[in-house]
Amino acid sequence: MSHKSRSTLTSKGQITLPIELRRRWQLKPGDCIDFCLEDDGRVVLRKWLRRSILQGREQLPPLSWPPERVKNDSPSGPKPRTRRR
Repeated sequence: MSHKSRSTLTSKGQITLPIELRRRWQLKPGDCIDFCLEDDGRVVLRKWLRRSILQGREQLPPLSWPPERVKNDSPSGPKPRTRRR
């Protein structure tokens, strides 16, 4: 299904995306759109898809618990913190 419409560029460089496209792409305020300029002069708009922070979690290495402590080379232990004035 093709769709053709027109928008006007504002003085701030903004355009209004027609309601038909917003509904078709299920866009909400704050969603991002990619603009790609093709070699032949066409501009392609793509809905920027959000990814969940949980996607791809099976690719992450497992965490070790408890976390390893950093060894201190000083025999007397860590140096006390001093407050600067």
